[in-house]
Amino acid sequence: MDVYSKTGRWKLYLAILGVLIALLPVFYSNYLAQNLAEREKTHVELLVRTLKEISLNQNYDQDMTYQVEVLEKLNNVSVVTVNHNGDVQLHNYPENVDTSAVLKRVRASGIQPLTTPDYEAIYWEYPKILTLIRYFPLLQLFLLLVYVAIGYAVFNLTRKEEQNRVWVGMAKETAHQLGTPISGIMGWIENLKSPDTDPEQAAEIVRHMEQDVFKLQQVSDRFSKIGSKPELHPCSLLQELLEAKRYMQVRASRHIVFDFPDEEDQDYWVDINPNLFSWVLENLLRNALDAMEGEGKIMARISKHHHMIHLEITDTGKGIPAGKFDTIFRPGYSTKLRGWGLGLSLAKRIIENYHNGRIYVKDSAIDQGTTFMIELRESEDGIRKLEN
Repeated sequence: MDVYSKTGRWKLYLAILGVLIALLPVFYSNYLAQNLAEREKTHVELLVRTLKEISLNQNYDQDMTYQVEVLEKLNNVSVVTVNHNGDVQLHNYPENVDTSAVLKRVRASGIQPLTTPDYEAIYWEYPKILTLIRYFPLLQLFLLLVYVAIGYAVFNLTRKEEQNRVWVGMAKETAHQLGTPISGIMGWIENLKSPDTDPEQAAEIVRHMEQDVFKLQQVSDRFSKIGSKPELHPCSLLQELLEAKRYMQVRASRHIVFDFPDEEDQDYWVDINPNLFSWVLENLLRNALDAMEGEGKIMARISKHHHMIHLEITDTGKGIPAGKFDTIFRPGYSTKLRGWGLGLSLAKRIIENYHNGRIYVKDSAIDQGTTFMIELRESEDGIRKLEN
């Protein structure tokens, strides 16, 4: 089953669950309303019976204490009685109310009247609280549906906008990834055309061109792996870092100083996908170069803390405001006028989703520089290789 089928099925399940949750208060309120209606009907019958008992005691020779208490407790039960002669009596209604208007209203209410040997019809009205109980859940459901509809529309619009930013960013990131080696190859070709190029220089140019062609293959492989789980292998973190340095240094300004570990320094092995991890390093180094605008220093340090390997990359560029440490990793965010805003977002996804590590801004100050930190777990296979 593909991802779209799974998503569609989960949406169906959630929709059914939402409908059930929404209908539950409606059914429960109807249940309460029916119970209250039956209770009100019982009160009406009790009131009519009590009124009859009082009317029959014309000589006042019986104790009516109970009947009087009943009338006091049921003073909020409004009843309209119509006897067999057509006489209409209102009980528990205001004195100045229009009898014909009340009779017309209760007959139109749809409540089935009671009939007794003494009365042709006994009408009553439900209390307002009963109407509120019956219709409030419907109002609540309507407002909930309106809220969900507005929320879904806003969420859908936001998601589409973010998708558009991601697609545009991906296209620009692709163009930039391809542009660096292509522009390099074009420059090397121009150097080869120069009549002043001797065989030794030509051999060096060819070597650089081979590096750029290999970089094009890497770019193709990187984008082909998007959406699939990459394979991780134990690799030397020092060698990966130095390889990224060598590639970026020849394409950076001569006024940029690269302060990196040497081949003889302490090495650590981590489980990575070399192709994707080099993408992260290139993004960080490229951002550092852009931040320094042709002059400054890039430093890299590798250290071990317990079983975690820490890689710090520091530049002396413009710095990042403290409130933007997390924002810079969001898709579409960029401080560059023509930035694509996707490089750091991809870097975070590669490190945290594919390598189970962490990447974050460790420290930054405006006009002083920024330090990025990558944390990866040390490779157990790599440890055994070093021991052997």
